[in-house]
Amino acid sequence: MPPVPLQTLRTFVEVGQRGSIKAAAQALHVTPGAISQQIRLLEDRVGLALFTRERQGLRLTPAGATLHPALLQAFAQIDQAMAALEASKGQHTLTISTVATFAASWLVPRLGAFKQLHPGIEIRVEATSALTDLRRDRVDVALRHGLGDYPGLESVRLMAPVLVPVASPQLVPPGAIREPADCLDYPLLHDSDRADWPLWLAACGAPADPRAERGNAFEDDFLLIRAAESGQGLALVPQQYAQQEIAAGRLAQVLDKPWPARFAYYAVTVPGATERPEVRAFLDWIIDAAAGAA
Repeated sequence: MPPVPLQTLRTFVEVGQRGSIKAAAQALHVTPGAISQQIRLLEDRVGLALFTRERQGLRLTPAGATLHPALLQAFAQIDQAMAALEASKGQHTLTISTVATFAASWLVPRLGAFKQLHPGIEIRVEATSALTDLRRDRVDVALRHGLGDYPGLESVRLMAPVLVPVASPQLVPPGAIREPADCLDYPLLHDSDRADWPLWLAACGAPADPRAERGNAFEDDFLLIRAAESGQGLALVPQQYAQQEIAAGRLAQVLDKPWPARFAYYAVTVPGATERPEVRAFLDWIIDAAAGAA
């Protein structure tokens, strides 16, 4: 018979500690349905009911109460062993997860300054747009672009990027666009939710127009910039992302109407992560760096 998956046992420990499927789901950053399925699999495996349902939540059965303390202690020992392993390396490693655009255009060029301040902390950068289970994936800090609503996690607002309209000079000659509404005479390029152009035009006082929601959409700002650079249309992009292309003449800002996006960048961590000195040091540094860039 194959061993019981570690994740199943971890799920049982979390539910037993919290007495709630919902609370355990928040702690493990999965859905309540996934928690219920894991508990059901474990009960089927051992052939015993491990929880009883009560009005206040879930209570361990006698069988569950016998199993729970031993597993709780085992996972505590695993966590202690991993912490000791990190400490034995003589320096700390932080895993930072962020989207590729932000990593390349903003974070990576500034990491040298962090290293000078904290030479004993190594940084590992993962470029991904998915906000997955930070504990499971051993991610210490996730840097994400959104509204700051991350259930079960802690977030700190860093900065809101300023959007500017850009295009290839071959598509839009200098001076061709005089008013925000003139942008509608050209193809528009969008991010995945197609919200920025309508919001920018409204903020600039342009009348509502269905053309503001038409055009190709791209998941990543780098792809959006490349499409604009190749002459496919006008793009609204964070100002700092297009600086090199504008300086090189591959893109031009077609109108001096910057507008802060409705989304902001946030530093996201699991609860209690800031008690670790290296996480606290990184957050303090990136908050200061973001304030200086705003």
